Amino acid sequence: MSNKTNLFTFLLRMTLAATYISAYSSRINLFGGHPDGWQHFLDYAGEVNSYAPDVIKPLLAFIATALEISISLLLMAGYKTKPVATVSGILTFLFAGAMTYSFGIKEPLDYGVFVNFTAAFLLATLPADSWSLDHYLTHRTSISRS
Repeated sequence: MSNKTNLFTFLLRMTLAATYISAYSSRINLFGGHPDGWQHFLDYAGEVNSYAPDVIKPLLAFIATALEISISLLLMAGYKTKPVATVSGILTFLFAGAMTYSFGIKEPLDYGVFVNFTAAFLLATLPADSWSLDHYLTHRTSISRS
């Protein structure tokens, strides 16, 4: 992998992780944010998932947040990057679909949701960058076999 591709892969991985950290940080008051944090997010998630029965909307919000936290941590570490990036792409694709259904096409375009899921799917196709745990584990394994 060229130095440029290696750097761009690293930056893509970090940027995707940062978008998830930014998304959930206000929900759990990680960096301050909305004073009602979780309740504000539950209300928004209910609007985004307008098609869903009210009883499962809080569950969808919890699952999305748990996935976003997990995805961000795994992407930051660069561990299991390809499958994690694929899950990230699927989650964000579903979010884009829900936003489009509930609010129309403009809102997901304004928030870059289509770019985000496309970037995640692109990351899933790239080799591990030199600063990832995936690269370290692969390199360590290949050395120990020699």
